[in-house]
Amino acid sequence: MSQRIPLSKAIPVGLLSIFALFTGLQSKADTFEINVILPQTGGASFLGKAEQHAIELVQKSVNASGGIQGHQVQFNFFDDQSSPQTAVQMANKVMASHPSAILGPSIVAMCNAVAPLVQANGPLMYCLSPGVHPQKGSYVFTSSVSTLDLANALVRYFRLKGWSRVALITSSDASGQDAERGIKEVFALPENKDMKLVESVNFNPTDVSVSAQIERVKAAQPQAFIAWSTGAPIATIFKGIIQAGLNVPVATTDGNMTFAQMKQYATFLPKDLYFPVGMWAAQSAAIKVPAEVKKAQDEFYATYKAENAMPDAASNHGWGPAMVLVDAYRKLGINATSAQLREYISGIKSYPGINGSYDFDAVPQRGLSVQNAIVTRWDANKGAWETMSQPSGIPLNK
Repeated sequence: MSQRIPLSKAIPVGLLSIFALFTGLQSKADTFEINVILPQTGGASFLGKAEQHAIELVQKSVNASGGIQGHQVQFNFFDDQSSPQTAVQMANKVMASHPSAILGPSIVAMCNAVAPLVQANGPLMYCLSPGVHPQKGSYVFTSSVSTLDLANALVRYFRLKGWSRVALITSSDASGQDAERGIKEVFALPENKDMKLVESVNFNPTDVSVSAQIERVKAAQPQAFIAWSTGAPIATIFKGIIQAGLNVPVATTDGNMTFAQMKQYATFLPKDLYFPVGMWAAQSAAIKVPAEVKKAQDEFYATYKAENAMPDAASNHGWGPAMVLVDAYRKLGINATSAQLREYISGIKSYPGINGSYDFDAVPQRGLSVQNAIVTRWDANKGAWETMSQPSGIPLNK
């Protein structure tokens, strides 16, 4: 009867070492790396950590379905510490290896700081913030539905609900300035001629109180209030709303649409809290989506369910760009240049994503429009967001 000999005894130690080295190199050669810059620490880390989780789930899903032309994808994460200066440092570090594309950063200020580094020759930078508005034909692409289109859907929802007197508070940073410009542009549209912005106030993100600004808002007697700031500063606003007894519907950016924040701010969340957001969040039978888009959404939710988790807006901001970029590499190969990636993505007209069908020809650098936006409301009892509108902000129930 023959006896099986362990491999370690059958092969000399020296050959085993060479074999191990060879297989290690082979494994490395079969891996395709994509670099990601995210705020893993600092004030925006609640976003960055959730976006990292989403991108890690993309990696798992993509590799389970064959990777990129036989190569396993590996996302490498770099922490910008929620700082524009650090984001630039991380970008320079990443660009030293001459990648064809970078995912991130996550926040307007960081994206704007890194963008000049890639404008001339790349690499392609896919920013994860909806508040960035890249120039057509540039090497900068950006995630999800733009803040302008989200505001457009939100104001349309308010108007059709009969809430014509609206107040606004925005932060004085880059994100807040972008939001204020966009929201005021929306109010200036002909369809909103009967809408009135009764008060508009600003605050510094480092302020510990906004009581004076909230009192001004309350005195203007709005029917609805838009509080547009991302991260820790929104907690200051929410506390100010509760302390002032301002009892009107409140809306904020989808940058705050995270389970972590809803849990952390539970004791001082406004009673009626609305979020304009991409179509990924549409959980209503009243909203019909194309079969291919539904398939993409089902994969998205199933991937999270397998992790015993639920996606939020940060999940969307990470998942969408990662999937588009993977699709480009699958079509072009891992040796695609920045210019080839830019040309390919710019030419996409019907890519089925979780927010709908991307059309980068119609909406350069983004692929999504107000038709891909809905309005949701946080249901504290269910611990979930309830779909309140059709695409573009038309209420489901008037």
